[in-house]
Amino acid sequence: MSLDTILFYFFSGMLLFSSLMIIVVKNAIYSILFLVLSFVMATGLLFLLESEFMSLIFIVIYVGAIAVLFLFVIMMLNIKVTNSIKDLLKYFPIGNFLGFVFLIEILLIIFESFNTNPYKNNFLFNFYTNWFEKVDSISDIESLGQILYTYYVPQFLIAGIILLIAVIGSVILTLSHKNIEVKNQDTFRQVSR
Repeated sequence: MSLDTILFYFFSGMLLFSSLMIIVVKNAIYSILFLVLSFVMATGLLFLLESEFMSLIFIVIYVGAIAVLFLFVIMMLNIKVTNSIKDLLKYFPIGNFLGFVFLIEILLIIFESFNTNPYKNNFLFNFYTNWFEKVDSISDIESLGQILYTYYVPQFLIAGIILLIAVIGSVILTLSHKNIEVKNQDTFRQVSR
């Protein structure tokens, strides 16, 4: 077994486990952390497929922005953990029925579309392209880095400053400004008593 196969099984197994734990776990903060883990495992799978740009977009956008936003919202709302087993048993039959119906529909569409491929005998789309001749010697990340850090440096810095201001604003919004009454010692009143 090659290293790529071992890594594929590891990433896909952990992705399935973390996706299941997002739904199963009761605490919302743990659910968000499992969501981050699932995004990281999907990033590993995309790296194995040599799609570096999409994998880094997963990390930057989904983990860096969306998951952190969910975490801020849950922390600001202060959601309490409730026991939802009675709700689970109440909606279990209808949920299983709807899931089964959607599964049957998806399987019918998949089997029907694989049997009738519209491009199979079409004279317009029946040609072969050797994509290995068209691939450059540098990766996607190198080419994006060369363009980003040469032509678009001011826009990149402005976007970084805007994101820094957004992070500072979200931290300021979460601060509580309660009026704390400070007790001072009045030595003159104590001596006069």
